[in-house]
Amino acid sequence: MSCPVSPKLDFGGTTPYEDYVHASVLHTLQQQWSKDPREMSFLVITQVMELYFGLLCFEWRQAQTELRQNDLRAAVRTLRRSDLHLQALSAAWRPIARMTPTEFNSFRDALGEGSGFQSGMYREMEFLLGEKSASMLVPHRAVPAMHAQLEESLAKPSLYDDVLAALKRRGFDIPSEVLDRDLTKAYEASPEVEQVWAAIYRGDDRDLLELGEALTDIAEEFARWRYDHLLATRRSMGAKVGTGGSAGVAWLEKRTQRAVFPELWTARSYV
Repeated sequence: MSCPVSPKLDFGGTTPYEDYVHASVLHTLQQQWSKDPREMSFLVITQVMELYFGLLCFEWRQAQTELRQNDLRAAVRTLRRSDLHLQALSAAWRPIARMTPTEFNSFRDALGEGSGFQSGMYREMEFLLGEKSASMLVPHRAVPAMHAQLEESLAKPSLYDDVLAALKRRGFDIPSEVLDRDLTKAYEASPEVEQVWAAIYRGDDRDLLELGEALTDIAEEFARWRYDHLLATRRSMGAKVGTGGSAGVAWLEKRTQRAVFPELWTARSYV
């Protein structure tokens, strides 16, 4: 039986591709607020970033499930996959970062007080990485579903909390004050956890080394995304107040100084 040379063209309705991807819906979501053609680039890239935020949250929740099942290798595979998503997310800054101040100003006023700072899914991403703050719930009070989701995430273990709990189950001396702390607060580095990672890196357990490196890759790529955000903002608008009323560059500079999974960086001094 020979295979057809031409692809099937008539499906008697919508195509399977459309049913799966909903492309026709996606392409109706770009509503410019100005007449400047450069706004479309900014808008689409921002929407792509939002999709990546959601994907990364999905992947990190999956990794949490695998860690709780003590399936370390599956968790590492998921974390490695999420690192590739972060790389793609960082690459999305390039077209925005090349806008001159004049080009950005041509549609900036149309944004009003809109800012990426107000992204609920980005906030979810930060919470999953241990960057928690109850005050960050305030911008989302007018969207009850998102506010409830973030409130729940604020009180739940972060990805790193699940990593440390998995290490505890493997016999490592993770202090109870780390595991049983107030989960609504931002994670703070622990000298004891630092020594656990130092011991792992001095050891020969390949699975644990892979876990440490996968987490470090994520921390590094997330720091790069934050720094690229800072550079893009500095290049396009200098030190002006941010569109959401924040201190703009000054706020972003402050955020870039915080490292997620801090002991994975400092432990290397003891290996």
